Amino acid sequence: PPTQVKTHLQAQTMAAVAVGHQHNHESISGAFESIYKQHGVAGLWRGVTGAVPRVAVGSAAQLATFASAKDWVCERQWFGEGSWAAVLAGGMVSGVAVAVTMTPFDVVSTRLYNQPVDADGTGKLYRGFLDCVLQISSKEGLLGLYKGIGAVYLRLGPHTVLSLFFWDELRKM
Repeated sequence: PPTQVKTHLQAQTMAAVAVGHQHNHESISGAFESIYKQHGVAGLWRGVTGAVPRVAVGSAAQLATFASAKDWVCERQWFGEGSWAAVLAGGMVSGVAVAVTMTPFDVVSTRLYNQPVDADGTGKLYRGFLDCVLQISSKEGLLGLYKGIGAVYLRLGPHTVLSLFFWDELRKM
């Protein structure tokens, strides 16, 4: 539910520069209250069908690519086995993989979270996850699913590198 509220508030702006649907919430608590009053608890979870696979795919890509990338740089003898530099290099490669795999799910989730809904909470633009993917792909091309990938990497890259670095260090202990 916090992601639904965050998306509504981040998309909100002055009418002169508004892009997309505007929800016009006054505050965080006002957004929670408004969504709950209009659509109940289910309204707070609208769009989660894109967020759940996002986390699963991102975590799988992160762990699978980290070990492979770290081993690859060690095999090439760019960095020594057990070197912190090898861990950082593996984390950087993993960060790219995470951004590439998660961005389409981020785009779909954002579209589902931010679409206008009718009185019963049904989305006016997309019928669900698959419909959203198909509409984006047909209207904007496959690259439409990768909008904002640079920003995604700037957020997830350092997080991935640091998380995997600390995980690797803790695993050695």
